[in-house]
Amino acid sequence: MRTRFCEVFGVQHPVAQGGMQWVGRAELVAAVAEAGALGFLTALTQPTPEDLAKEIARCRELTDKPFGVNLTILPSIDPPPYAEYRDVIVESGVPVVETAGSNPVEHLPVFREAGVKVLHKCTSVRHAVKAQELGVDGVSIDGFECAGHPGEDDIPGLVLIPAAAEKITVPMLASGGFGDARGLVAALALGADGINMGTRFVATAEAPVHDNVKQALVRATERDTDLIFRPLRNTARVARNGVSREVIEILATGGAFEDVRELVAGARGRRVYEEGDPELGIWSAGLVQGLIQDVPTAGELVERIVTGAEELVRGRLGGLVRS
Repeated sequence: MRTRFCEVFGVQHPVAQGGMQWVGRAELVAAVAEAGALGFLTALTQPTPEDLAKEIARCRELTDKPFGVNLTILPSIDPPPYAEYRDVIVESGVPVVETAGSNPVEHLPVFREAGVKVLHKCTSVRHAVKAQELGVDGVSIDGFECAGHPGEDDIPGLVLIPAAAEKITVPMLASGGFGDARGLVAALALGADGINMGTRFVATAEAPVHDNVKQALVRATERDTDLIFRPLRNTARVARNGVSREVIEILATGGAFEDVRELVAGARGRRVYEEGDPELGIWSAGLVQGLIQDVPTAGELVERIVTGAEELVRGRLGGLVRS
């Protein structure tokens, strides 16, 4: 099952593991690459550009298959050295970068000159169209179901993906709510060229997070997430816990970001993954957790998805067609 995404980005299967803060590390990304899918290291998980260079080298020790790096660009009073992280990506010979957050226009000429393929993550059709006009090589369109920041339009994938497909000519991944063979077939039917998964890859053997977190995803249902920061117009979907409920209550009663800053600190979220207590802080999870029933290896998961998708197309769906 090969699509335009496979051809343009040089991978075997139309499946990607998107960048995830604290999770997108070498052991997971290499396992995804070995499975024939496209994995992304998360640049800002590494404290410095020099650390990113070391993580890229570590990933290369684990696989000789292609992989990418996610560079999420966010507005900040004291922003990280994005240009230095970008230059490490280029100098390390990484073939693909996943950009997300703010407009990546200032970085595109450098990536283009170096021959780095750019996949830009969007949460709306208009942003995807703009990215295409800027010259990115592909887009990933995030529906409302996704973990992290789904934007402020609240458009689910069933509408967002085909709406984008009508206006996008570069390869497009569907993201948000995908975790199995049925999702891949549905995404292709809606006009995408593959799927991007985050939460589902957290619940794999190689994901560098505590097993308690993986088991929490297995136990959770599709109803066990919260949308925080809605009053601030910076909505984020996270796993429901005592911290997320407290944040929602504070903001709903007129609180400001300063009133929840300590609760949502990234250091607390990192402790969740490292120490295995889901109540220590805020951590991302998508609605797809309601479809997660086990913790396979990344290779088993990718094989299950692509094989199952082929069987669905040839079997159940093919059997519905009458000559």
